Amino acid sequence: METATIKDIAKALNLSTSTVSRALRGSYEINPETKRIVLECAEKLNYRPNPIALSLKENRSRAIGVIVPEIDNPFFSQAINGIEAIAYNRGYHVVIFQSHESYERELVNVQHLLARRVDGVLISLSGQTNNYEHLHGLQEKGVPLVFFDRFTDAITTHKVIADNFKGAFEGTEHLILSGRKKIAHLGASSFLSITTERIKGYKAALEKYNIPFDESLIRYCNFSIQEMETIIDDLLSESNPPDAIFTVSDRLAMACLTILKEKHIAIPKDIAVMGFTNLKVASLLEPAFTAVVQPALEMGQRAAELLLDLVEKKSKAPTNFQTIRLPTELVIRKSTAL
Repeated sequence: METATIKDIAKALNLSTSTVSRALRGSYEINPETKRIVLECAEKLNYRPNPIALSLKENRSRAIGVIVPEIDNPFFSQAINGIEAIAYNRGYHVVIFQSHESYERELVNVQHLLARRVDGVLISLSGQTNNYEHLHGLQEKGVPLVFFDRFTDAITTHKVIADNFKGAFEGTEHLILSGRKKIAHLGASSFLSITTERIKGYKAALEKYNIPFDESLIRYCNFSIQEMETIIDDLLSESNPPDAIFTVSDRLAMACLTILKEKHIAIPKDIAVMGFTNLKVASLLEPAFTAVVQPALEMGQRAAELLLDLVEKKSKAPTNFQTIRLPTELVIRKSTAL
């Protein structure tokens, strides 16, 4: 199928090509009704912007950079799908880098994206990042930046995240109401936003039901099986081991399931297991595990929209930056059943 051009849209609507072009760019010079008609016609004719032609005309790369900890993490894969859908429809390419949870690699990623002259950057911080000079440097060079999932308040910009506090609160509350009183919480790096917000939700649920907070039940780890085995061995060696484990991510929950089954621990009879993300495989495992759902696709879409709005902003007026918290949902399955 041949791709339509601006000339085809102009001919179909009996408008000038300059009017169509300005309408597609969202120019304030074009009235809303004309914009609506042009956009509807563009969709009908399967019009897609030519990123190369646009980049030459506008002196922009028509590309945005995305930095994630790991692409093979299904959460980030879904988020990238959302980012690419929005970018494609607005005539942008997406350049993707992985930090592999390393601050040094994240720093190199930013340098590469600057060298490629991307128009903006979307980032979810690595598990080691607690120095943000490289991100301040991006902004100082005039490159718009938007956080998704993992963020820092040290940088002033848009942030699109899950309602981590509420999700962790509801997950912990479910475990308490199902009879668990000694709930271990396995987090990622202690300074990551997702870890701190979810621990706050966990602690609030304990407080609501008058269960004393036990610092020894909070453990921090990376995503290696070896470290998980050490942590679980340590928890199980206690005279009164935990009766539930709530992890900061589904990947950790899956590792818990594997390790506990190898140790012949009955799930959920001896220990209940819960994750945070709700990977597609969550319902296929045995036992299928309970999880707090994060809307990864929507998170990617919203973050991309905010970034491209910053990239295309015509006004010099200060931006009112937003922190968008997307709702979570608790999906209860066999791994926490009574």
